[in-house]
Amino acid sequence: MPTPGRLLRTAAVIGAVPLAVQAVLLWTGEVGWRVGLSASVAVAAMSGALAWFWLENLRRMTVALRAAAEDGTGFSAPFVTPRLPAVEDVEEALTRLARSLQSRAELVGRLRAADEAIVEALPDPLIVLAEDGAPLRANRAARAIFGLATPYPAGGDLGALLRHPAMAAALDRALAERTPQAADIHLPVPIERELAVQVITMERPMADGGRVILVLNDRTDVRAVERMRADFVANASHELRSPLASLIGFIETLRGPAADDEEARERFLEIMATQSARMQALIDDLLSLSRIELSEHQAPTGQADIAALLRAEVAALEPLAKGTTLAVEAPESLSMKGVDATQLSQVMRNLLDNALRHGKPRGLVRATLARVEGGARLPARPGVLLCVQDDGAGIPREHIPRLTERFYRVDAGRARATGGTGLGLAIVKHIVIRHRGQLTIESEPGQGAAFKVWLPGE
Repeated sequence: MPTPGRLLRTAAVIGAVPLAVQAVLLWTGEVGWRVGLSASVAVAAMSGALAWFWLENLRRMTVALRAAAEDGTGFSAPFVTPRLPAVEDVEEALTRLARSLQSRAELVGRLRAADEAIVEALPDPLIVLAEDGAPLRANRAARAIFGLATPYPAGGDLGALLRHPAMAAALDRALAERTPQAADIHLPVPIERELAVQVITMERPMADGGRVILVLNDRTDVRAVERMRADFVANASHELRSPLASLIGFIETLRGPAADDEEARERFLEIMATQSARMQALIDDLLSLSRIELSEHQAPTGQADIAALLRAEVAALEPLAKGTTLAVEAPESLSMKGVDATQLSQVMRNLLDNALRHGKPRGLVRATLARVEGGARLPARPGVLLCVQDDGAGIPREHIPRLTERFYRVDAGRARATGGTGLGLAIVKHIVIRHRGQLTIESEPGQGAAFKVWLPGE
């Protein structure tokens, strides 16, 4: 309903001229006072009615316009009933305008959907940024790299890229000069990556307001292969030197002074077999570590019952325990998504084997597995915690930070004597990194050591 004040003002505007004419006629005596007053009352009443009718038409039109603007569905004539002739013309014009705007909105929607579909289907990782550098959209390939759940970036590992100094500098140059820029980015965390980034600015903004496109070329695999070759040659040449020298020496001895010595030949052949087995284990571990590092930046996508995996590894190692007790505390079933079952089995095998070699003879190795909600030295989110604990001599505190380095040994002589290659914990570390997990080592001299692997997951 029109407000009284607005109604009176509108009626005054409508009836001003007729009432003024009536007043002149009364003043000049052209009409009598009775007739003049009656006519003035009639004019006032008609002005009020016309003002109400006009304002009500406008009010309904305003309501219809606001409703159409909010839901975006356009207008359906007639939307004001009954209508003044002038309002009918306005209504018709507005209806045509609304239909035109609706058609344009539908066209923009189709173009935006096509734009998003093209970006999503591109095989190269692509990220769309706003003028201020805020991420607006990431296609499927980019989401796979940075662990994003939706096309609209929120969280994940994308912040490490956008905050990188080289990336920020290239973005600033691109926006200032309006020319494409390139940057080579090395991301050490959370997963080590090598990225070549092309920064392209748009003269006109995209449908979602995007003004900058980042086209990524993930060179992590190429660089990993290069490092793998170099590391393999360096490590193999260093670690194989001693057993090869031993084999060569024993072969020369057997060909010369010990050619007819049956007892020496048997003893040397046994040592040669041990050294050969050591070299084979070393090469196997080097190749395994290289393969793991090659795929470290690619998050696993499989599913496995890790409780069953743990029991299987314990059962496989029991014949080699030499009197040591292997105790397992785990639920009947513990299924996880986003894991590599083969690699997790390798983690369990390496930790259990490490505990057997460094624990007390005929001692106790305890393996526990449970879901956790976070805690001391653990991420504050749900996950699964695997702990393998031995009762050996323990590890001095100064050695703990370096235990996952290749070929690092607290006691090199004992490690070689027990068959260790010095690569087991390095393999564990890289598998845990690939699973976006965390490896923690806790130990006190004389109290054994506990190796804890935390993996994310509900």
